[in-house]
Amino acid sequence: MRNAIPFLVLFGWWTTSFLGAAEPSRFVFEKAEMGVPFRITLYADDEKKARLAADAAFERVEQLNRVYSDYDPDSELSRLCHRETSGETVPVSRDLWRVLVLSRELSVRSGGAFDVTIGPVVNLWRRARRRGELPSEELLREAMGRVGWQWMQLTEDKQAVRLEVPEMRLDLGGIAKGVAVDAALEVLKKHGIESALVAASGDIGASGAPPGRPGWRVEVMALDAPEAPAPREVWLRHSAVSTAGDTFQRLELGGVRHSHIVDPRTGRAVTDHSLNTVLGPDCTTTDGLETTLAVLGPDRALELIAATPGTAAYIVRKPGDRVESRESPRWKELAGPGAR
Repeated sequence: MRNAIPFLVLFGWWTTSFLGAAEPSRFVFEKAEMGVPFRITLYADDEKKARLAADAAFERVEQLNRVYSDYDPDSELSRLCHRETSGETVPVSRDLWRVLVLSRELSVRSGGAFDVTIGPVVNLWRRARRRGELPSEELLREAMGRVGWQWMQLTEDKQAVRLEVPEMRLDLGGIAKGVAVDAALEVLKKHGIESALVAASGDIGASGAPPGRPGWRVEVMALDAPEAPAPREVWLRHSAVSTAGDTFQRLELGGVRHSHIVDPRTGRAVTDHSLNTVLGPDCTTTDGLETTLAVLGPDRALELIAATPGTAAYIVRKPGDRVESRESPRWKELAGPGAR
């Protein structure tokens, strides 16, 4: 799975009620999942309950990684993409079906700026970053011939997928971590945890607020550019935030920053130095939108956010020598109390 932009997360400690009774205590658990540190912070009555819940949540994330990973040759996704017979209709699990349906919907809404069939081109750019050189035009043209969400046919009554072009490769890195964060929160809730936050690098989801607090206070990092605005503060409660940008993963050649984010419509790496932060009702939504905004650019990005209920965006970019920032109308409302 792709790496994303980390957040500085600030948590409150356990408090005492006005009657003197101890509130639930704060527990933190961390484990490497999907190629990034997964951090679970929760409030529970005792350590045993907290640990059982966290272990179950991590187990669910591991289960999803065995479905979604494009690195693991034995994952369900890899087995779907590497079938010897192309054009075959293949039944898939509920977990894989759901994320493919959501991905196709976002592809339609974004005009193809989000596309999980981008795998062949993503692999080229991964190799390019390792070698420190741009992909050749010939290789890009060949890879783009295997990219196109329209060629991923979904048969609802059979919960089955058909990849119509030979050697198509799906890459769920733009949405899978968000799905996993939401799934972890669901597991925690089933174990009686009402106040929790799950952070997977640049994707963070929260359930109820910590005791005595209006929400989980999260500070989103600033763009790594001189004169960039200070970090933004948001408060999460039954909501999520995700950020995508080129701060940590990029290829710099000739003074041009080629991001790890690739435009599925052209096969080119995004060269707009930016951070795109999305607030929304769940992490599946925010994770899917964050990369899409980076591909679309600020004008079209804010149009997409305006058309997506319950979401808001904050975009900081450096076109040329100047830094500019824009936020959607709902940003201050969704960022929570005291947000700055």
